[in-house]
Amino acid sequence: MIISISGAHGSGKSTIAQRLSEKLGWPRYYMGGLRRAAAKKRGMTLAEYNELGEIDPATDQEVDEYQRKLGENEDNFVIEGRTSWYLIPHSLKLYFDVSEEEGNRRVFGHLQQENDRNEDRNIESLEDVKESLRKRLVSDRLRYKKYYNIDVNDVNNYDFYFDTTNLTQDEVFQSVYKFVKENLDISKN
Repeated sequence: MIISISGAHGSGKSTIAQRLSEKLGWPRYYMGGLRRAAAKKRGMTLAEYNELGEIDPATDQEVDEYQRKLGENEDNFVIEGRTSWYLIPHSLKLYFDVSEEEGNRRVFGHLQQENDRNEDRNIESLEDVKESLRKRLVSDRLRYKKYYNIDVNDVNNYDFYFDTTNLTQDEVFQSVYKFVKENLDISKN
């Protein structure tokens, strides 16, 4: 089984993907990390790299082709990426949501904790995070519509939808793991 994870900024996707990977003993592939590394290699932030992607499809195609090949050649892994559900259609597709306010707060907290400036160069406040994520969302929507004619935030594309706004990481993980386990048991029969 392949588990693909997507969702809103700050919804806990990475935390849940990591925990699922560890619990199941499966590899985890993180497409955001690949995109950030590609941006850094070019001396760009992720925001700048996404903007370039609006006119240069190669910025998405490299990572997307990597995902396709994983889906064709491997099994039993967790993959986190906005287009993973689309590029690996036989995956179990999970979508995590969060209110914009809470998502912004979580992202800002993470950026401060990690002292991460690869997202965008001008993030110094919660308001900066809000503006940066709004721009990123617009860029993501534009690119995915232009290159694939898909809406990655349409929850109808997923097998599981979960709003994490008012829940702890453990509460989210327990619900997700229960759903995954039920589907693992079904797929074995």
